[in-house]
Amino acid sequence: MKKSLPNILVVEDNKDVIVAIRLLLRTSCNSVDSITNPNQIYSTLEKQTYDAIILDMNFVAGLNTGNEGFFWMNEILKIDSDLSVVFLTAYAELEKAVLAIQEGAIDYIEKPWEDDKLVTSVLRAAEITKSKREIKSLKKINKNLRSEIETDQNIYQSTSPAMLEIFSMVEKVAKTDANILILGENGIGKEVLARQIHKHSNRNDSLFVSIDLGTISESLFESELFGHEKGAFTDAKESKQGKLEPASGGTLFLDEIGNLNLETQKKLLTTIQNKKITPVGSSKQIDIDVRLITATNTNLYDAVENKQFREDLLYRINTVTIEIPPLRTRPDDIKGLSEYFLKIYANKYQKSVSGISEKGIEYLQKYNWPGNIRELEHAIEKAVILSETEILRDIDFSFRKPLSTKNFETLDLENNEKALIKTALEKHKNNYTETANELGITRRTLYNKIKKYGF
Repeated sequence: MKKSLPNILVVEDNKDVIVAIRLLLRTSCNSVDSITNPNQIYSTLEKQTYDAIILDMNFVAGLNTGNEGFFWMNEILKIDSDLSVVFLTAYAELEKAVLAIQEGAIDYIEKPWEDDKLVTSVLRAAEITKSKREIKSLKKINKNLRSEIETDQNIYQSTSPAMLEIFSMVEKVAKTDANILILGENGIGKEVLARQIHKHSNRNDSLFVSIDLGTISESLFESELFGHEKGAFTDAKESKQGKLEPASGGTLFLDEIGNLNLETQKKLLTTIQNKKITPVGSSKQIDIDVRLITATNTNLYDAVENKQFREDLLYRINTVTIEIPPLRTRPDDIKGLSEYFLKIYANKYQKSVSGISEKGIEYLQKYNWPGNIRELEHAIEKAVILSETEILRDIDFSFRKPLSTKNFETLDLENNEKALIKTALEKHKNNYTETANELGITRRTLYNKIKKYGF
């Protein structure tokens, strides 16, 4: 089954027309089903999901008002409001065509038709259906995420002065559309903070779209963000909506922005400045209106100095900069965070664990937490899973052994970084994923460092 191709239903009482349409669409569609009696629409749509329906406007002999077509289109849209309808008629009139589009049809095609026009119209209708469903799905996900945000905010219930200052800043900037740059080490909760800003913004009824730029290859950057038209490149077997379009009206969160190469940075800057996107392979520009929040664990000012990041892009994204302090600098937050995660995982794994001993909290507070909040969460989850008592103790926690610093003989930052990466690579037997996790950086950053130091 060609999963990427659309499923089409033809509602037409002329079997010759059905055969002709099926032959015409067989190479561009996954399936082309048909029914000759429109009364079968109800049972057919109960059994099968379609991406577009080709609907005849007249079924009763001698009638050419088109009222039957309008009636059945309304019935179809009652069943599935996202489903696209293309009308087919032997009685083409401009007035009817205009009315058909006003009533909700995607297109109005006259018999006999032009083959290319019919194929293009049907595929366009299927793509519109797909886009509507994707947006509805994203909105549903976003609605579910809001309930998660209600719990995520517990991560930021803190008494440390640095975090209280961040909370104060969030209150000031959330209601504005100012672009925000969030800085902080891996695992510190940059996306959680971005979601908090969105939740308290004037855009909270629209989507929060998160994109991890570190996972998008350079060759697919434009396609992933801006979308593409069918045939725009070798593997573009169908048109695809980019991730930026559904974010319009809401908040766009771009994580790991420091990993973008200079050419990709230029394309992103143009998009931010013009507030328009152009799908790959298309000449049509699409207006977008997003509130931009970006994040990175990279020092972008150093990157600008080293010609690795565009200065004009930096000043576009950092109207407001928020830097989240690492967990090791605020040990007083350990207790609250640990108890928060304990409740979550005790419930998830149905364990009767109700707390952490005082000695256990002290033990957690003494650890350096190179993986920050994410590492603390995993430590609590593991302890809950393996626990045999109602109260977690210090012996219920185990942490990775710190990297040896025996190779650090000077205070030279570059030499020490090189030695640290080499030590981590040796420890993890050149496993890049484990090495990156140990060092608290992304795989791509690790690759860049390896290339830089010639390992």
